[in-house]
Amino acid sequence: MSDTPDVLMAADIGGTFTDVVLQIGERRLTRKVLTTPDRPEVGMLGGLGLVLEDAGASFADIRTLVHGTTLATNAIIERNGAKTALVSTKGFRDTLEIATESRFDQYDLMIEKPTPLVPRSLRFTVPERVDVNGRVLLPLDENALPQLAEALHDVEVEAVAVCFLHSYANAEHELRVRQYISGALPGVAVCLSHQVCPEAREYERASTTVANAYVQPRIEGYLGRLASQLEACGFSGTIFLMTSGGGLTSLEAARAFPVRLVESGPAGGAIFAAGIAAVADEHNVLSFDMGGTTAKICLIEGGEPSTTRLFEVDRMARFMKGSGLPLRIPVMEMVEIGAGGGSIAQVDSVGQITIGPRSVSSKPGPACYDLGGDFASVTDADLVIGLLDPDSFANGAITLRPDLSTAALAKDVGDKLGVDATAAAYGVFEMVCENMTSAARMHAAECGANLEAYTMIAFGGAAPLHAARVAEKAGIGKVLIPANAGVGSAVGFLAAPIAYEIVRSSPQRLGEDFDFDGVNSLLAEMSADAHTLVEAGAAGEPLFEKRVAFMRYVGQGHEITVDLPDEMMSPRMIGDLRARFEAEYTRQFSRIIPLADIEAINWSVLVSTRPGRPQPAPGVPRRSAMPPCATRLLFDGRTRERIEVPVYHRHELGPGMFVDGPALITEVETTVFVTAHFDAHIDGAGCIVLQKKA
Repeated sequence: MSDTPDVLMAADIGGTFTDVVLQIGERRLTRKVLTTPDRPEVGMLGGLGLVLEDAGASFADIRTLVHGTTLATNAIIERNGAKTALVSTKGFRDTLEIATESRFDQYDLMIEKPTPLVPRSLRFTVPERVDVNGRVLLPLDENALPQLAEALHDVEVEAVAVCFLHSYANAEHELRVRQYISGALPGVAVCLSHQVCPEAREYERASTTVANAYVQPRIEGYLGRLASQLEACGFSGTIFLMTSGGGLTSLEAARAFPVRLVESGPAGGAIFAAGIAAVADEHNVLSFDMGGTTAKICLIEGGEPSTTRLFEVDRMARFMKGSGLPLRIPVMEMVEIGAGGGSIAQVDSVGQITIGPRSVSSKPGPACYDLGGDFASVTDADLVIGLLDPDSFANGAITLRPDLSTAALAKDVGDKLGVDATAAAYGVFEMVCENMTSAARMHAAECGANLEAYTMIAFGGAAPLHAARVAEKAGIGKVLIPANAGVGSAVGFLAAPIAYEIVRSSPQRLGEDFDFDGVNSLLAEMSADAHTLVEAGAAGEPLFEKRVAFMRYVGQGHEITVDLPDEMMSPRMIGDLRARFEAEYTRQFSRIIPLADIEAINWSVLVSTRPGRPQPAPGVPRRSAMPPCATRLLFDGRTRERIEVPVYHRHELGPGMFVDGPALITEVETTVFVTAHFDAHIDGAGCIVLQKKA
């Protein structure tokens, strides 16, 4: 198949499954294989090989490979990253511990704050001081560097994060420290805060730089092994990595700034959902992505997922902002909870069923996988209820054992509650749906959205099983299940633009003292750096640039984003900047503060290729579906009896075909559960549309 010019592939390594997608023109082939957590590239390469074999192609035919991974996230959550040290300004050793004055629970006297990635024994300081404008107040003490290098050598660190006070305004001292450490300790990764996160706010900058250093040796080693093994297989195309902000970046940029990969998989899912929303002509969408380990919920308004520059990983308290480690990176704004197919079900001390956040992952997996696992999981509950076919799970790659699921549910849930395994399974199903509904309500409330006015787009291996019930609980009347929903994030990778965003601090008050030349010079430098990173992979594609200022009223603690005009900054633009700020402030808070001074704190430049926007699909008349291919006994928790429901194969349902719930619609990667409160039809784009009955 060497004469095929355009073979595109995407691979999303999740906590339980690795999803692989191959695209040749309009033809799309997919595979789901178990993730190999010890060597993630092994499972990924195996999945790539299988789907290439399905297509009659080889690694040499691949033009572009887009990859997303949870490796960085898992390293932070599981605390198995590199042994990392932090070097900071003398007097600021405990920045990571002190954090900010905010508490995620103001009334908890025994509050447990997130554990820093670097313990106090691995935090070192050096005499130096720079002020907020970059002026050197205390020169770097060169005599302290040999002692620092010796101390780092003695504790055998693998990575070093350097975060000096106000280094975003003057990086001279950080650069000198890296030069010395790299010479004295070759092989030790050194990350500088002015490169990783060149912004004000000391704690967030230090936390982000430490996280980058903590995962860099693992990610660099993994990406190096992956590149060499792909080359050995005959691959000579281009590799892109999916970033948390929804853009693609090069292998080299990913190695330097792996912290930007933390939410790569969920970002691909948000892009996938945005594309489906455009095809369905839906303007307000709730994206619901449920895989094997976690569930992700994102609001998409006007065709664009919400974005932010502050993300928390490893939250101590589920749903609560401020309970995790802050990362200042471009990221899709979403809520993520430990509620996936592999999430462990237990009974707590007060007799309530709890789900997650612990997961059985791919090793050993749910009890029904028969790979040595004996914990009850959500997948085990779905199997016992009757939602899953034991012989066709993951396209037949795994034969499920209902007897093992029954035993695990009885042991972990049923016996403790005094009910049989089937009732326990239904309780687990209801509880995981309630957890996801609560997360959706919370996220919508934070964003000022009314869920009942939104359409849900559900994807991921487990979401179509639970979407209708979550929609019932949330008051959502319409659910879309797109084609290839089981590998939605990987499909989204192929639609992502090549992009890179740079943010830097330069506080400027709108007024006579505004440094127009300095801001123009800064924006030009950021633009050049971003173009360099994007043009290498854009292959001549046209690029666009978006510039943003992070602005606030003087004295406020947080900023809002304000789009900047394309032309250079000049005195006549001060009024325009004020008007833009007040318009955005009014949109968010329904008021302004008259005559108050306004300042810009940070500046952002995004350079990106232009992603294609799908056209809405044509409408189709509804017609009855053909007879079901089978029936299955499904446990109905309301009647506490098993009912017989029809089963349809998705590939046999054409546009317009109508199915009355309750019913099951099976496909290669997942199963759609149409509850009794919904009916379903296939729209012009091939999506399954669940519509609440009148």
